[in-house]
Formats: sequence, structure tokens, C-alpha cells
Amino acid sequence: MPTPIPKKLLARQHEITADFTRLVHAHVDDLAAGRATEALEIRDFAGQLCIHPTHLSNTLKLTTGEAPCAIYERKLVEVSKELLRDPHQSIATVAARLTYDPSNFTKFFKRFVGITPRQYREQVLLARLAPEKTEAVTS
Repeated sequence: MPTPIPKKLLARQHEITADFTRLVHAHVDDLAAGRATEALEIRDFAGQLCIHPTHLSNTLKLTTGEAPCAIYERKLVEVSKELLRDPHQSIATVAARLTYDPSNFTKFFKRFVGITPRQYREQVLLARLAPEKTEAVTS
């Protein structure tokens, strides 16, 4: 039978996970709002938490089953989608705001969403128009 993990250690692991998640969300929100101009790396977040990057990685894998980059990337995708919903911002502008060049942003977005930013934007536009078309037909 394995030795149980002390409650104090478990509490610290969950505290690190919560603090990391909070830092990532705040940083990506800052990027989206233009309050930050450089993307932080996992080691930067670890530094803010005063722990070693390996310890951060091991802790997150233990508490969430995911690597730190997965949490970071998921938030970037979420914010990317929000920004892409605004047709007044070009895809290049959205990419730059999130510190990507347009080509790498397209590759990043497609890897996680399965379609390009342009295709995503077209789907959003079609979804917005669909209720209007349905309304016009029924009127």
C-alpha cells in the first residue's frame, strides 16, 4: 500500500495549480487588452510563483493531469475565439495582439480548433446571419 500524501502537501499542490491558472488567465487577458506586449513562458510563471519550472510542471500534471502549456494554450484559444468574433479586427491584428505572427497564429489556431481563424470567423458570421434568414422567411 503506497504511503498517503500529507494533507498539507496536497493543499500546497492545489494552491500552486490555482495560482498558476489565475496568473495565466490574467496574463492572456492582459495580452488581449493590450496591457502586455510579450507572451510569458512557463518559466516566467514559475518564477512569479517562486518555484522551479519542473516543480510547477510536475505539480500541474499531478493535480490536473495536464502540462502547464496545455492550460496556457487552452486560454489562448479561448481568447483567440473571442477576439475573432469581432469582424472589425483583422486576423493579423488578433495574431499580433496575442504575440503571434499571422502564419504561426493560423497554425496554432488550426491545431487546437481544427479550422483556420478565417474559417472560424466565417462560421461565426454565418451563425449570426442564420437567425435573421429564418426570421425573414417566417415573416
